[in-house]
Amino acid sequence: MRSIDTELLVVGGGVAGAYAALTARSFGADVVLVSKVALYGGSTRWAQGGIAAPAQPADQEAHAQDTVRAGRGLCEPATVQAFVAEAQAHVEQLRDLGVHFSPALTLEGGHTRPRIRHTGDATGAAISAALTRALRAAEGPMLRLLDGTHVKNLRVSADGDSVVGADVLEPLGPVTIRAGGVLLASGGFGQLYPVTTAPPEGTGDGLALAYRAGAALRDLEFVQFHPTAVVRGGAAHLVTEAARGEGGVLVNAHGERFMPRYDALAELAPRDVVARAIAAEIAATGGVSLDLRHLGAAFVHARFPTIAETLRPLGLELGRDLIPVQPAVHYTMGGVLTDAAGRTTVAGLYAAGEVASSGLHGANRLASNSLSEGLVFGARAARAALAEGRLPLSDGVACPAPGGDPADLPALRAVLDGAAGLRRSGEALSRAVSQWPGHEPNAQGTERPQLEAANLRLLGGLMLRGALARQESRGGHFRTDFPQEGFPHQGVPGESTPVHTVQRLATGGEPEHVPVETAVLGFGA
Repeated sequence: MRSIDTELLVVGGGVAGAYAALTARSFGADVVLVSKVALYGGSTRWAQGGIAAPAQPADQEAHAQDTVRAGRGLCEPATVQAFVAEAQAHVEQLRDLGVHFSPALTLEGGHTRPRIRHTGDATGAAISAALTRALRAAEGPMLRLLDGTHVKNLRVSADGDSVVGADVLEPLGPVTIRAGGVLLASGGFGQLYPVTTAPPEGTGDGLALAYRAGAALRDLEFVQFHPTAVVRGGAAHLVTEAARGEGGVLVNAHGERFMPRYDALAELAPRDVVARAIAAEIAATGGVSLDLRHLGAAFVHARFPTIAETLRPLGLELGRDLIPVQPAVHYTMGGVLTDAAGRTTVAGLYAAGEVASSGLHGANRLASNSLSEGLVFGARAARAALAEGRLPLSDGVACPAPGGDPADLPALRAVLDGAAGLRRSGEALSRAVSQWPGHEPNAQGTERPQLEAANLRLLGGLMLRGALARQESRGGHFRTDFPQEGFPHQGVPGESTPVHTVQRLATGGEPEHVPVETAVLGFGA
């Protein structure tokens, strides 16, 4: 087996991973970036609406307040403050890399003022292309790019106290990478659901790798449904939130605009509110559509050309037709528990972006905070990993790499979707937990589909148990049997005390409830 030594191994080529690798390289570090698909891949390139950052220094506090309000009490204050203080500088770095943002800021749901920078309706694609160009330009002996390469398992020290590298499956064969630090930036687990805007590679690999290495996971039950997706043949085609920010309205099957009945912010309420309102109106009237006709076809096509091209083969003409929409799984707020510097609960392991639960999003992500999150915390995690790099390098011990059966996934997705969708109940969740396979497969995974199947199976079970344990409704988690926000039935002091759900391998994945800002996790924020 071939081996590679490096100061920093970055897993994932989206905005968080690419920016982390470039940051580390700018400090003179030796970096290996592994991406299981082409670098121009992941969720980043599909992001339509834009990237959020304070419009000016005076906007930082308002942006923080909007983020915390959307997060429903589960945001970590230190993380939010770091984010709003640093986001704008990193967005300016994207300009230097060739991303041409429109001079006009736009508004999206949950924001109290325009602060979204965009490049039309393909902002993520422009950012991904710029970062890919920068990586390719810097590629060489000190920045090795291994795309088409899947991480099989992490490697830990002999005492299990730190992560020291990984085993990966390169197109030409297996490779062991010994690293001073490992930074996970591998995205979320949207592929747990049958209808999702997540890319095919969104199989939660980083969360499963971290969990098997002993790292804590947090708040897996919080799943964000994007309110407006056009779903045809099981495929979800996103219609950006910016379409409502520009004046689009939602109407039910009776032609009635309904969002003002659900929230004072109407179409620009936070995503959890809009998604549940749409689902309720679909159930009550038979359908919901996004109406952009009053904005004029010329404006709509100029502002949203990518969406127009996507919808045309479906027989829908943007600006002329009502666009039938429904919620679809879009983003997973839960992830590998980190502090504001990307440190996990295991030494030598760091995480940034959607794979991480940094405390920025809480129970519900504010629109367009994800791309800027990748920049801020990708850079922070890279700096922390280099400052704390573990030398000398060690071979360590391989963590388990079980292989599942991809043929089992459709049935498992159906079980999870039926119990852990927009509306959940204890009865349905209990039934799903009892139906879910109880133990990881013993077979060693030797190919990517087997490894991904095992990762999704692991995360689905953890997610269901976390949702069952959270006997309240908050953000992206709504329980019909516990519609209130808070834990009056759980014995947690104070009816509205916000708590995180933490799950660890050491406790068999049993959910623990930990109050926000409680330093019982072994490290400070």
